[in-house]
Amino acid sequence: MSFQAYLDAVETKTGHTPRELITLAEERGFDASTKAGPILEWLKTDYGLGRGHGMAMVHVITKGPQISTKHVGSSGSHADATDTLWIDGKSTNPATPG
Repeated sequence: MSFQAYLDAVETKTGHTPRELITLAEERGFDASTKAGPILEWLKTDYGLGRGHGMAMVHVITKGPQISTKHVGSSGSHADATDTLWIDGKSTNPATPG
């Protein structure tokens, strides 16, 4: 599953875009200095997210939408089209066909 696919699944599971969840996390005081544990616990308790989906959100909450180019342009299951994640909602992603 690509990093972007994880974020799209988070949106489906929570009803919130990643950007909305980032805002909610900031309102709780989470930022770049926050360890993963408290963020994961919040996402699990409030939204029922498991570790994999939670860690995708931890990344965007603590590091922003930029990701490694390791899988960009690859053909594997972890392939992402770009090194910048779309956090404004899957229905508005210009890279999504249709």
